[in-house]
Amino acid sequence: MRSPLVFLSALIGVLVALPVFSVGVNLFAGDTAAAWAHLAETVLAEYAMNSLLLALYVGIGVAALGVATAWFTAMTDFPGRRSFEWALLLPLAMPAYVLAYVYTDLLQFVGPVQTFLRETFGWRRGDYWFPEIRSLGGAALMFVCVLYPYVYLLVRTAFLERGSSTFEAARSLGLSPFDAFLRVSLPLARPAVAAGVALALMETLADYGTVAYFAVPTFTTGIYRAWFSLGDRIAAAQLAGALLAFVLLLLVLERASRGRARFAETGRREALRRPLAGWQAAGAFLVCLLPLALGFLLPAGLLLKMALAEGDSAFGARYLALATNSLTVAGISALLAVMLAVLLAYGQRLRPNGAMRAINRIVGLGYAVPGSVIAVGVLIPVTRLDHWLAVRWLEWFGENPGLLLTGGIAALVYAYLARFLAIALHTVDAGLARITPSMDAAAKSLGCGPGETLRRVHVPLLSGSLFTAGLIVFVDVMKELPATLVMRPFNFDTLATQTFILAADERLAEASTAALAIVGVGLLPVILLARQIDRR
Repeated sequence: MRSPLVFLSALIGVLVALPVFSVGVNLFAGDTAAAWAHLAETVLAEYAMNSLLLALYVGIGVAALGVATAWFTAMTDFPGRRSFEWALLLPLAMPAYVLAYVYTDLLQFVGPVQTFLRETFGWRRGDYWFPEIRSLGGAALMFVCVLYPYVYLLVRTAFLERGSSTFEAARSLGLSPFDAFLRVSLPLARPAVAAGVALALMETLADYGTVAYFAVPTFTTGIYRAWFSLGDRIAAAQLAGALLAFVLLLLVLERASRGRARFAETGRREALRRPLAGWQAAGAFLVCLLPLALGFLLPAGLLLKMALAEGDSAFGARYLALATNSLTVAGISALLAVMLAVLLAYGQRLRPNGAMRAINRIVGLGYAVPGSVIAVGVLIPVTRLDHWLAVRWLEWFGENPGLLLTGGIAALVYAYLARFLAIALHTVDAGLARITPSMDAAAKSLGCGPGETLRRVHVPLLSGSLFTAGLIVFVDVMKELPATLVMRPFNFDTLATQTFILAADERLAEASTAALAIVGVGLLPVILLARQIDRR
């Protein structure tokens, strides 16, 4: 029973890693020297510089916002703190590209903000300066507003687990609250800060909708342009390889920054929050309110207003078809991801050797790979397989079947699994780790084999973890834009692609309903996460 399970796990690992290998192989396929030289002379420097600056701005922004909000909610007490503890997670439900559309409509020259300023002060164009939202800085601001919860969530946990006793010890030695925070609590939370920033930067580099809408040339926009506008498979693969190298460099730097340092807590106790009053309480309240308002409350309110203004015209047959497409691919992907994650996690539980751990780590790389890279890596081998199958089918049955894989949603679901299987695997693996091995031994003593033990013992105990894993993958697929844009079949649009297309045509009011649906679905795992934190 174990050998087939190990074989299946290895096969899954190879299939999930195939898109990345495909990109690497095509870096050296054919005459790539000329294409690479052309990229280096024309656009490569601009792509690299914009991606680097974007990562720098976003990293600084999410670290500052995440650490500040985590400190105030974990280590101080002020009016509204308990509401902010969970509400600060809400921007995670807002895709960055949706935020970009909303703020462009709000802050552009003909938008309500600048129109109000001109009407109030009698200004005309050229009489005043107003920041350009559709810029590199504007894109960075959008990412900061929706991605700071990664840092907030991890750092707040670090402060609650490590910050209380060490902070009190530093205060007893005469340090002021700010000095104790800066010299003791913050260094202890450094791994959490680095991990949260790394997650935010991977999401930033993987994004396509925001940078494309703001006309900021990055690696992801270059990959899409090379594949669709120029039809150059080699150039797309080379840009994808450069982006992948950029992401891996970030991960290596994050790990190397820790060095040989170790962070441990000898004891745990409930945090003694310092009560704030007066201007200090007002400052803490505003620091927590600002990112929540910019990242969720204001854009969600504007989307709702636009959707209501559209009335019944927003909910037609076209919208139902888009919702059906999104729910179909998200449901299939979530179900398959959970099933494969259970197989991989249980395989490692049965045989916890180096080979199984290596397979699971290979699968775990998928989430670090941007969707545009996954899309290029999937399309190259799958398209070749599609053409080979079409030729064989014609030889055997005398008719041309068309594109069997890329003509439907099979290749698209494959790309989603390669991208998001790691999330389901991590969630299921954490759930399995909480089940004591004595359960397996007891089931074996009663005559149950591995398969029956999994079905009758582990799956019922894992029901909560399986639901969580499926829900997270479902929402991530609903929001995924670059891979869907590249790989969707003809005449197959989802809520995400329709939102992007309508917003690109400056039809944001029509796009608001689809965008609001994506945000509404994204709220489900955020609410679930907030409830788990509250119970804990």
